[in-house]
Amino acid sequence: MLRMLFGEPPRKPEGKLLETMQTMERLIAIVHKQIAENHDLDHKLRKYEVWTQGLLYSLDELEQSQYAARKFGAMVTSASVGAMSPEELLNYHRHVYYDKNAFIRVFSILDKLGTLMNDLLHLQTERLKAHFSYFTVLRSMYQRNAYPELTRALTKLKDDYKEPMARLRKRRNAEIHYMNAELQDDLKQNHDAYGELHKLENLAQQTDDLAQGIQMVMEILLHTFEHAIRQIRK
Repeated sequence: MLRMLFGEPPRKPEGKLLETMQTMERLIAIVHKQIAENHDLDHKLRKYEVWTQGLLYSLDELEQSQYAARKFGAMVTSASVGAMSPEELLNYHRHVYYDKNAFIRVFSILDKLGTLMNDLLHLQTERLKAHFSYFTVLRSMYQRNAYPELTRALTKLKDDYKEPMARLRKRRNAEIHYMNAELQDDLKQNHDAYGELHKLENLAQQTDDLAQGIQMVMEILLHTFEHAIRQIRK
């Protein structure tokens, strides 16, 4: 959808994105078949079908936002906002818009997945914490030694992507709880170098962090839905 902004044809999923989407679609097809065969008396399967479809939409929107953020970010070459031409400044603000949309969605998808996992795997995490995140669910799985193969795979991913996810989380928290994430550096520079041109945040690192965050999300979804397929088929 957003590739039209750059005069490009619609995206054709490939690689890890394609593999992840196909796995999620396979679960939807299995669940839909079981519902049609009247194996959903408590309506649990229908709920999993709807939740999985929602996660598919969210993954699609995340990838598109990340793509647009990267493309607009590549059009920004100045070292500070004050040095930008009107056109470059517009592209910078477009980058910020889509980048912000993407890094917030990284955590939104994980938390939605945590809700699905908690229900599907009968973890009852809400007994420990009323409002829980994906990472709370994963910690509960680890502490209870539940589904050890899946827990090991997801824990390894958490550890492998620890640093970029920490930076993304800091930006997400600043955006949601304090102020616009892109203004955090401005505030610091006001203290450190008052009166000087404010240097731009490190767009290259932020772009890389976001790419790694999306890679982690796709791998988590892939592992989780492969496990869910095996579980529902039992």
